[in-house]
Amino acid sequence: MTTSSKFMFRASLVAVSVAAASSAYSAGFALNDHSATASGKALGGVAASNEDISASFWNPALFVNAKETTIYVSGAYVMPSMDVTDISANNASAAGGAAITGSTTNSDSVDNTLVPSFYFAKPLSDKTVAGISLNVPFGLSGDYGDDWAGRFHATETSLQDIALSFALAHRVNSWASVGASVQIHRAEVVLGSAVGISGVEGDGRIEADDTGYGYSFGVALEPVKGTRLGLGYRSEVDFDFKGDVKYKNVATLNASALTPGYDLINTTVSDSITLPSVLTLSIEQELTKKLILGLSAIRTGWGSMDGLNIDFDSDQPNSVLTFGFEDQWMYSAGLTYTYSDQLTLRTGVAMDNSPVTDEYRSARTPDGDRKWISVGATYDFNDMTSATFAFTHVMIEDVSVSRDGTGEDRARGKINADYSSSANVISVAMNMAF
Repeated sequence: MTTSSKFMFRASLVAVSVAAASSAYSAGFALNDHSATASGKALGGVAASNEDISASFWNPALFVNAKETTIYVSGAYVMPSMDVTDISANNASAAGGAAITGSTTNSDSVDNTLVPSFYFAKPLSDKTVAGISLNVPFGLSGDYGDDWAGRFHATETSLQDIALSFALAHRVNSWASVGASVQIHRAEVVLGSAVGISGVEGDGRIEADDTGYGYSFGVALEPVKGTRLGLGYRSEVDFDFKGDVKYKNVATLNASALTPGYDLINTTVSDSITLPSVLTLSIEQELTKKLILGLSAIRTGWGSMDGLNIDFDSDQPNSVLTFGFEDQWMYSAGLTYTYSDQLTLRTGVAMDNSPVTDEYRSARTPDGDRKWISVGATYDFNDMTSATFAFTHVMIEDVSVSRDGTGEDRARGKINADYSSSANVISVAMNMAF
């Protein structure tokens, strides 16, 4: 990366340091609020939308929606809630499998967060538009603290993926447009947990980061006036994370016989992770001059994420956590109603299926299926400036984590816990043309 690119990424990381939103919002840890416009209709018809340039995240061909130089800035304030109850844990490696002391409930592991998005479009001709966007495609954040009974499985978990995209979109003719982008991704991972056994324990914390590259392409069609079709694809992104692990309060642990053959020492670590591809299929149909129905099906290729296999540059064995993710679809339907020349109203519903299976669900991925209910509106101040608002309530399936302390969990021990989660999301945006 050039010096200027590195500076832009560092500034972006600071600006969106809180954007690793809780997994209470989107299935897996995909973040889907990149547009207040799209959120108001629960992403219904998003890859076929002709409303503004923010739909270009799902389909870069939609940068052709810009007729003048345009800036679209959006922010989603995510307010998650996650209650963990009936927590029990045991030291699998200790004699007799003694119970781990600590809190048996946890209700403050997720915080309110802000997820920003930015789009800039510049028409190069009547048919071709150049675009730049900054998004946070994936994010996960949770901090159980050091006092809960499941601390050997997880204390802190954070992942941030920030993508800077450069796109070109071209209107082929009156009914067809195409687009593509290249992306630079900067991702950071933080993993924390207790180490040892209850009573003879310390803390370990891993921080690692890497830069990856991806691409997207899309097609937008309107074969019949009032009927719009869209297809968008975002590629997988490979990361070779490198960082370090730091331990605290492990002197007693290292002096004991609990880590035979190796000591827990500060060292460098590495791991490879592939963030998934995203395929979006959409249709918009004008039912009347004022009412539009939008439908979307979004497939996320979660199967690319096998799990964590952290390699320590010491004698410590690899730390493994299998995700067992499965590719999943999200389905949504939305309505857009032009109430007046200045006011547009939206609503939508969605079903967002979780990639996590019961077998591999863990304290780091306590994920369940989600249902969205969304409402939104846009107010046009004039032909050049508008403001958009959206509210989404996310209902999340209650799930349980049950790990038996064998295999890769031998050092972590057993854990059982029940999770009840939900989220409210407020999104606002400004669209300005010059």
